[in-house]
Amino acid sequence: MQKISILGTEYAIEIHKVSEDNFMKDNRYAGYCCEESKLIVIADMSEKGYFPDMSEKEQENYKKRTLRHELIHAFLNESGLSDSASVPNCSWAKYEEMVDWIAIQLPKILNACRELGCI
Repeated sequence: MQKISILGTEYAIEIHKVSEDNFMKDNRYAGYCCEESKLIVIADMSEKGYFPDMSEKEQENYKKRTLRHELIHAFLNESGLSDSASVPNCSWAKYEEMVDWIAIQLPKILNACRELGCI
């Protein structure tokens, strides 16, 4: 188990087999972030029953992308943004599209910032 500080709050990061994690299996998730228990769970991408056609490189890339996605959820949770929007039941900070966009574009944004020397 790995741990990471998210805005001063410690989160545990665990790898679970989808077949052994009912929440992931029932929701067809590759990962999730639990705000209450401060836990990020990422699927074991080598589990062939759930990720059958992925090469090792594809598994590693998908694992990284999923971890970035769940980290963004954790940052939004800890910043208070996940609960403070005016949309009932699903604030803008919990929309998967928003979190996906940030997680997918983050490496490109970081590279551009490094190239320009502004990070």
